[in-house]
Amino acid sequence: MTRETGRRGLDEQAVLLAAGLADLAVSTVGTAFGTLRGLLRRSDAGALAAEAEHELTARGRLVLDRYAAVPPAHLEILARHALARRTAGDD
Repeated sequence: MTRETGRRGLDEQAVLLAAGLADLAVSTVGTAFGTLRGLLRRSDAGALAAEAEHELTARGRLVLDRYAAVPPAHLEILARHALARRTAGDD
């Protein structure tokens, strides 16, 4: 296999992967629009939207609590442990 033939195979594979991803994205968007259209036809759409907003707010709060909280500095933890040992040794 020559270098050019190998390159062409990789290019073809990249194009096939991109086409597959594009098809998946279009299919997913189509399904999402169909679901949204069905939800808009419901008589309790207002309550459903309020519940979805509440759910998203709660999920957002959980994510922020999980990732936004800064853990204490490593040296600060070590200093607290050393202080606790010294204090325990004085007793």
